[in-house]
Amino acid sequence: MANLRDIKKRIKSVKNTQQITKAMKMVSAAKLRRAEESVKQARPYANKMLGVLSSLALRADSSAHPLLARREVKKIAVLVITSDRGLCGAFNSGIIKKADSFLRLNKMNYESIGLTVVGRKAAEHYKRSGAQINKEHTNILYGFGYHTAAEIAGDIINAYTNEEVDEVYLLYNEYKSALVQEAMMERLLPITPLEGETEMSVVDYIYEPNKDSILEEILPKHVEIQVYRALLESIASEHGARMAAMDSATRNAKEMIGRLTLYYNRARQATITKELVEIVSGAEALK
Repeated sequence: MANLRDIKKRIKSVKNTQQITKAMKMVSAAKLRRAEESVKQARPYANKMLGVLSSLALRADSSAHPLLARREVKKIAVLVITSDRGLCGAFNSGIIKKADSFLRLNKMNYESIGLTVVGRKAAEHYKRSGAQINKEHTNILYGFGYHTAAEIAGDIINAYTNEEVDEVYLLYNEYKSALVQEAMMERLLPITPLEGETEMSVVDYIYEPNKDSILEEILPKHVEIQVYRALLESIASEHGARMAAMDSATRNAKEMIGRLTLYYNRARQATITKELVEIVSGAEALK
């Protein structure tokens, strides 16, 4: 009977786990709807801003503003965005794997590769691996606002304008759907000039009130917007990945409960049969 009690206890434990994973799936599904809406609202503005700045970078002199400066690339920085929590499938491991691959392939090509990490998972991983962490942001992703992105972007802008880094890359999960998230790596600074325009079409803009004030306002704003969009994409991707992972865990728990219940019934049947055989054998012995 002790064996039956162990099986029963395990079934109860799996049922409790199933309730937790089901609740986590429902919470992530509710949060995903809000995060998905935020991403859809932010994308058009961020993409249009990127298009305008790429066109501007093609026309403007690189000496017009420090963020337009292009120099020999010796030191680069990578902004790596992960989550603070686990239980979201391959969401974090995909980003970390891509970042590790980039570091491994490029460590001999540059003087240094520094990391700005967002999320506890990336911070813990790169502390263990001994990578160069320039800045660490943890416990900021839940309930964050634009000011959070502006703070992160401000550190990046200062490092670039002070020539501490020559290139900045952005690594995050782009939200495709609740089931699909894609690890994306994009160059944030210097701004990539727009491709496809001929020399005849490249004429400078008319700036109002003046060129310096426009560049001083719009270039830092561009960096902030791109970081903000990447954070929103990452949050939506995390909720989608966690919802899918918890749904899979709930189904697995259901299958395990079915197998354990079947095993319990067989063990119980075997125990009853054994007891009946003992009773019959005892009765026969008394005759």
